[in-house]
Amino acid sequence: MNNTLYLTNGRILTSQGEIDSLVFGDGLVTDDCVAADCEYDLEGDYLIPGLIELHTDNLEKHFVPRAGVSWPAGISSIAAHDVHMIASGVTTVFDAVTVGEPANRRNRNELFTASLNAIAGAAEQDLLRAEHFLHLRCELAGDDLVELISPCMASERLRLLSIMDHTPGQRQWRDLDKYKTYHSLHGATKEEFEERLNMLRAKQEKNADKNLIALMDICRERSLPLASHDDTTADHVRENVAHGVSLSEFPTTMEAAQEARRHGLAIIMGAPNIVRGGSHSGNVSAIELARNGLLDILSSDYMPASLLHAAFLLPELTGITLSRALETVTVHPAKAVGLDDRGELAPGKRADAVQVKLVDDIPVVRAVWRSGRRVL
Repeated sequence: MNNTLYLTNGRILTSQGEIDSLVFGDGLVTDDCVAADCEYDLEGDYLIPGLIELHTDNLEKHFVPRAGVSWPAGISSIAAHDVHMIASGVTTVFDAVTVGEPANRRNRNELFTASLNAIAGAAEQDLLRAEHFLHLRCELAGDDLVELISPCMASERLRLLSIMDHTPGQRQWRDLDKYKTYHSLHGATKEEFEERLNMLRAKQEKNADKNLIALMDICRERSLPLASHDDTTADHVRENVAHGVSLSEFPTTMEAAQEARRHGLAIIMGAPNIVRGGSHSGNVSAIELARNGLLDILSSDYMPASLLHAAFLLPELTGITLSRALETVTVHPAKAVGLDDRGELAPGKRADAVQVKLVDDIPVVRAVWRSGRRVL
């Protein structure tokens, strides 16, 4: 049982507007402040809902901290990742773990199993400050995709699947020169590069269709949301809608985003794209999509601190209110994956919250509560 906490003297952004005080009781937001056990002074800072991250690659960085270096201690890796997320204001984390990588780049097939074991072990020992769910990033061209994900089908942590096809020459990697740069392949001979392309394209032709059918069956059986990844054309979107996709992750063009909106898909874009002012791989700007009403959810992707920063930048960049901007990192992602108990500071909702101070217009996390318990 949590003690009742009375938070006061703040700019508290609730579902009903800005207020200056709020009460947490028994892990929930409540409107009863009569029996508050203690008081917390927010010192004029913002109090916002805990951030919800649907797609972070951050865990992988703690297993492979440098190219060619594998970190052997899984529990310390997940614990460090968890602290990183909490310090960025994220109280609900969907760890995006790649499975079925056809070229096994960064030893991702081995990392997949290590990541699952580390998350489970840390949760069992109550080491995690944020709540962690599993997002399987499924590479359709992978040889052993379905076999690899079978062991985690019964896990309650599994809440989201996304379908990806990073075969060079299409979608995110239509520009082969950008593909070469990203994968550090400019030193390869023409013959070596062609050999790689042929290998990856052969795997796609062999595996993509059968793997997609299997994943669609899994999502239907488990009632799991399915996301697409890097849609480039309207045809890509229409195909994925037919496959049961409800979220469009990182559409690479305005055309794809507009088609996603026509079909009612939730559109997810990278927060680093907002903070940096554009895509690192030359795709459509998230700011442009936001200005055209084509942005529903932000994801920190590879940079946890970008999630909060991007949300606070959106009002200046697009003219929307801060409350609406924060919905892209709170209530919208919660609704997209069926987490109706969180995402806003409202009576009866989970008391996940972040104290934020603006320093030179940069949002800085000062304190974090999860289910009413302070974790930072």
